Amino acid sequence: MKISRIAGLAAALTVVAVLATACSSGSGSTAGGKVDPDATIQIGSLAAPRNLSNVDAGGQGVTEALNGNVYEGLFQLTDDGKVEKRLATDYQVSADGLTYTVKIRDGVKFHSGKTLTSADVKSSLERVLADGSQSARKSQLAVVASVDTPDPQTVVFHLKSRSISFPYNLTYVWIVNTDAKDLKTAEDGTGPYAVDKFKRDSSLSLKRFAGYWGTAAKSKEVVFTYFTDASALSNALLTNAVDIVTQVQSPDALTQFTGNKAYTVSENTSTVKELLAFNDKVAPFDDKRVRKAITQAIDNKKLLDSIWAGRGTLIGSMVPPTDPWYEDLTKVNPYDPSAAKALLAEAGQSNLAFTLDTPSYDPHPAVAEFIKSELAKVGVTVTINTISEDQWYTNVFQKKAFTATLQEHVNDRDLVWYGNPDFYWGYDNPQVVQWVADAEQASTTDEQTAILKKVNSQIAEDAASDWLFLAPQIVVASSSLKGYPVHGLNSQFFVAGIEKTQ
Repeated sequence: MKISRIAGLAAALTVVAVLATACSSGSGSTAGGKVDPDATIQIGSLAAPRNLSNVDAGGQGVTEALNGNVYEGLFQLTDDGKVEKRLATDYQVSADGLTYTVKIRDGVKFHSGKTLTSADVKSSLERVLADGSQSARKSQLAVVASVDTPDPQTVVFHLKSRSISFPYNLTYVWIVNTDAKDLKTAEDGTGPYAVDKFKRDSSLSLKRFAGYWGTAAKSKEVVFTYFTDASALSNALLTNAVDIVTQVQSPDALTQFTGNKAYTVSENTSTVKELLAFNDKVAPFDDKRVRKAITQAIDNKKLLDSIWAGRGTLIGSMVPPTDPWYEDLTKVNPYDPSAAKALLAEAGQSNLAFTLDTPSYDPHPAVAEFIKSELAKVGVTVTINTISEDQWYTNVFQKKAFTATLQEHVNDRDLVWYGNPDFYWGYDNPQVVQWVADAEQASTTDEQTAILKKVNSQIAEDAASDWLFLAPQIVVASSSLKGYPVHGLNSQFFVAGIEKTQ
């Protein structure tokens, strides 16, 4: 299940730079050069996959490298947030919204050579819904009651209730060969690239798939090389060891690239939300007054300035500006230490102390120290417990054995998780649960949007979490490249359109 960034952001101090804004199809100059179809594109990233499976805790890195590149779905979320048909050619919805009949492309081949059929689509959904699956949309896709495959090119989904987001949720279902084995270390998708070699924590190379059903990948090979800190990543770009960095993790690194004709810098709004997540089911955070007090005691603007030098966005709730139901809710729980002290006193928490479980990768350690300092000003003692990524997943996400934690959530449209009382943060407001259900059964997107705006406002009012900031999405590439994505929604990074000049 991909809910968080698994690689680091490096904490940074200050930088003054004017960034170029790029279009969604990517930027870069190819003037004076010839496009090389046999090029190897070297990509630098901090998001190393744990494995090659999107249902087995492969993490952000597996989505970044494989989604849309090695694996495809019936539908695809584009780099600019639109849901488009991919392996589906057409679909129809019954009048009651309970039946989706989808036609799939004819003649599509898996990398093994097997022809795609409706049976593969059915088994791929079953893989996402299976016990132990950690797919981000498993709970939403559980609305499927049954799947029929009347012929090799037709899939019929029967739903338990209306699901206006069903095509969107299907973008999380990678279509995998039914007969494929060992999907943590191997793959059998239908995408424009196939996996060549995977060395965990080191590199992942993709080779162009000659039997691809669509437009062939522009470059012969793509190699993701993984780094453990932002400085090494920047140095790799400066020394031409890599051609592009999927997301710059340190604003001070930008001074080396802005104004340099050898590079193109693109800045956009990300979906990466840095959360101070409370365990709302345990004391003291089962008391809304305490959650609001902690939220109002932390100067999020000062934090964002210290981490991102003024870049990024304050949002006040879970919804980024790229989601249809976005509203600026930063005024709901504004920075106000005096109000925070009053709320703590009202809740009988004049000597509050708690442990903050903090992932060891950046920006979390710097954020934790900032929070500790801020809360000390209102008489709250914070003990920072630094944990690994695997410890976070096991102890916090699975076992829910925590009081408060830091984490980055990268998915768009993930507001709906506050409608699940069993999610790791334990938020349980029956009205929100009902609204989330009602929104999914809406008959129009306008109706869905109106309901989810109410959800957004309610979780802010309840201070269900403290949404510290929304990180910027910054891509830096050699000016010899074009056709790369710049938005980074859900951490996906489409590579088939990247071209390099000689």
